[in-house]
Amino acid sequence: MGLLFILHSYSVSRTVQVASRFINCVKLPISVSVEINLLLVAVTVSALVTRLYGIHFPKAVVFDEVYYGQFLSLYMKQVFFIDESGPPFGHMILALGAYLGGFDGNFVWNRIGAEYTSNVPVWSLRVIPALAGSFCIPLAYLLVVELGYSHSSALGACVLLLMENSLIVQSRFMLLESVLIFFLLLAVLSYLRFHKAHKWFWLVTSGVSCACGIGVKYMGMFTYFLLLGLAAVHTWHVIGDRTLSHVMVQILVRFLALVVLPVIMYLGFFYIHLTLLYRSGPHDQMMSSAFQASLEGGLARITQGQPLDVAFGSQVTLRTVSSKPVPCWLHSHKANYPVRYENGRGSSHQQQVTCYPFKDVNNWWIIKDPGRHSLVVSSPPRPVRHGDIIQLLHGMTSRYLNTHDVAAPMSPHSQEVSGYIDFNVSMPAQNLWRVDIVNRESDREIWKTILSEVRLVHVNTSAVLKLSGASLPEWGFKQLEVVGDKIYKGYQQSGMWNVEEHRYGRSQEQKERELELKLPTHSDIKRNLTFMAKFLELQWKMLTVKNEESEHKYSSSPLEWITMDTNIAYWLHPSSNAQIQLIGNIVNWTIANLSLVVYCLMFLTYLPRRRRKVEDIPQDTWEQLVLAGVICFGGWAVNYLPFFLMEKTLFLYHYLPALTFKILQIPVVIEHLYIHVLRSPAQRKAFGGVILGVLCSVYVSYHNLSPLTYGQPALSSDELAALRWRESWDILLRKR
Repeated sequence: MGLLFILHSYSVSRTVQVASRFINCVKLPISVSVEINLLLVAVTVSALVTRLYGIHFPKAVVFDEVYYGQFLSLYMKQVFFIDESGPPFGHMILALGAYLGGFDGNFVWNRIGAEYTSNVPVWSLRVIPALAGSFCIPLAYLLVVELGYSHSSALGACVLLLMENSLIVQSRFMLLESVLIFFLLLAVLSYLRFHKAHKWFWLVTSGVSCACGIGVKYMGMFTYFLLLGLAAVHTWHVIGDRTLSHVMVQILVRFLALVVLPVIMYLGFFYIHLTLLYRSGPHDQMMSSAFQASLEGGLARITQGQPLDVAFGSQVTLRTVSSKPVPCWLHSHKANYPVRYENGRGSSHQQQVTCYPFKDVNNWWIIKDPGRHSLVVSSPPRPVRHGDIIQLLHGMTSRYLNTHDVAAPMSPHSQEVSGYIDFNVSMPAQNLWRVDIVNRESDREIWKTILSEVRLVHVNTSAVLKLSGASLPEWGFKQLEVVGDKIYKGYQQSGMWNVEEHRYGRSQEQKERELELKLPTHSDIKRNLTFMAKFLELQWKMLTVKNEESEHKYSSSPLEWITMDTNIAYWLHPSSNAQIQLIGNIVNWTIANLSLVVYCLMFLTYLPRRRRKVEDIPQDTWEQLVLAGVICFGGWAVNYLPFFLMEKTLFLYHYLPALTFKILQIPVVIEHLYIHVLRSPAQRKAFGGVILGVLCSVYVSYHNLSPLTYGQPALSSDELAALRWRESWDILLRKR
């Protein structure tokens, strides 16, 4: 007991000593100092004011809101859709605003200018793009500072971006360009901070931002590749730095953060997208039968529980795997090919076989064993396997699928496909087809409903049953042409078919069979595609299935963007001249173009002189100028030049990411000229006066165009005419 008492006393005294020392070390009261950049706060508040002010006006659909709104409603109703313009993350961001605002998706997005009903939370739909556009301003400030330039230059960049009318307009509505620019600036800023401070947090943030930028629009890939190139150069320097340890770890972490992480996040966007949109929708037919069967309420309802194995006697509909020009089903009807076509060529005058883009009872075919007369499934069923020879009997007309050495009506280089009719002429039936399962796992694989992609090869001629893509004339009811292709090579989706609807035939008699074909199919076998299978199919469709591009009144070419020879009318008031136009601040655009020219001249002057060991500027200044050029000039170039290679309808707003980087180039050039080119105080003073005059001109231009930026107040016809600073601008004037 005595020993325990001694130990206890010692521990108490020791605790008291430690506490006493701690109290002596800590000076009361405890205070925390915080540094606040008031300039940064001021530009952020200013950005919020210019972007958020009156975003509920107009309470009507503005330009591309009619496009994004349709997908927004489908998100709210969890209905599947395809938008080939970009990945789903941007739509999900807009949907988040709609969800938080309580939008139920019930609004008809059919025309620009349609008044929003009371159930549409206009402010909530527009606030996220507006916030993203607002936070682009402080990001620009931090980016210029991170490039090594002064806070005055950073403030100048913010002022120019604050008063850029085109960026304001694009961020005030339910559009995605401001969100894209936000993630691009954040990605660049984060990478520069990582390069400077070597904090892994900033590298991960850069990778996340790159993924988000690409997830909003494919255009984000341009800046992502620019950053990857910059990171590759820096990594090469790391490899050559013998003072660094764990070089492989450095390389691996960069690869994981800038390559692996964006890929994982990109897949994650699609996983969330496909999880949310589980119901059948208007774009189902663009997808494969297997994909459609995974959606609730569409093909899944029709095909639920169909027999999985195709057997002799099965009644099937055959859908082409290709979605070009449209998804369709192998079809026949009681109409023959004309004896002679319009060009004088003759036909077999046998029954037409086409591809029909709608579900119809005439899409049903019976798979028959050539060696037997039976048209019903035996017990147990005899499955059809890869390599088997079959006949296809049309369910409603009892004609066998046939092809022969007769030219197809629209594709004379291919064979005609018909339903065989015996006219007692020297044209025997050639109706045997070999089943070639393209995605088989073994040489004796069973033909599976929905899952198997099958090529039907004609036994006599080796021609492949194929959708040509041509449409038949009036005599063929404008349906799609099916041909036998003897020169078919490789993997072509137009020659692939899959069984979509399937039942085991039980009726041998024609009348009973016709009644059976008109009944719905049902039994209970569930099929689920894996996420990766659905992702790959959806991504492929998004990249390859394009809507027909049509000329738009406000479409433009990349050459017109440089000098802003074009504009876009976003909205017009139904009874006054109040309107919203996507028009840029013309002073901003002019000095931005000038800054690019000056930067190129400076770079091309310094580069050969430095090669000859003439150092006009210090090494660190040169490296700073080069890095700024990579980010600003490079950011402009990669976000602008690719549009010259695109065959899509382009609009002025496609230029806004490039414009943002180009405006950031302005303070870089100005500061370099002021410090390193202009030597005398008089020159600098005069140059400062010019800069002040330019900023005043930027403000005047912004102020004059504000009624077209915010849509209010309504201007008179004379006032609007005075704002038409270029002949090519389309300012709307309402006739009274």
